[in-house]
Amino acid sequence: MNKIAALLLLSCLFACAEDPLADAAKQTTRNAELPYYAEATFTPYWLEDGADTLQEFHRISPFSLIDQRGDTITEQSLDGKIYVADFFFTACPGICPKMTSNMAILQEAFKYEPNVKLLSHSVTPRYDSVSVLQAYAEAKGVDANKWHLLTGDRDLIYSLGRKDYFVEEDLGLAKDPDDFLHTENFVLIDRNRHIRGIYNGLNRTAVNQLAADIKTLLKQP
Repeated sequence: MNKIAALLLLSCLFACAEDPLADAAKQTTRNAELPYYAEATFTPYWLEDGADTLQEFHRISPFSLIDQRGDTITEQSLDGKIYVADFFFTACPGICPKMTSNMAILQEAFKYEPNVKLLSHSVTPRYDSVSVLQAYAEAKGVDANKWHLLTGDRDLIYSLGRKDYFVEEDLGLAKDPDDFLHTENFVLIDRNRHIRGIYNGLNRTAVNQLAADIKTLLKQP
């Protein structure tokens, strides 16, 4: 191999290694089917699609929140959609910027897939008004048709995070309603509002796996 060909090969390999979407595209899911989850221990339940058990199985509760465009987003807005949920706040100097970057990777990976949505819930809704969320969305390249930054009633958001999505890791510890909700977890929700996976939103490998698991759900009716 001559020097020019060798340099071109090295450049290609380096570019692929630096491209997170290439990693996500190559990632394969761990299973042809994904488990269901019903409580904070995230014990997997392997159930067949359409099983009678699913009629009473844990689902994300109905909700009504406002996104960065001022539009009302409810569970009905996501009917038939697969989505990823996380919890953040715009003034967060710690984990949130990395989480937002990884959500942006998912946004890019599924930008042409209308049945995949992203939901980021503000845990400081009194500060994160519609105008603040809109400015944040513009700064971070958020596509409002794909990714909803949500604000609204604080009690509802915290209840969703703790009792519906089970995003906190300190299992078994009683929480006061005033305790701050802060977590790096991403949660995968299927078309019927069932939880199908939880992932570390700071970890690129976990986010790549999440992308692969979304593809698995897209193959299911």
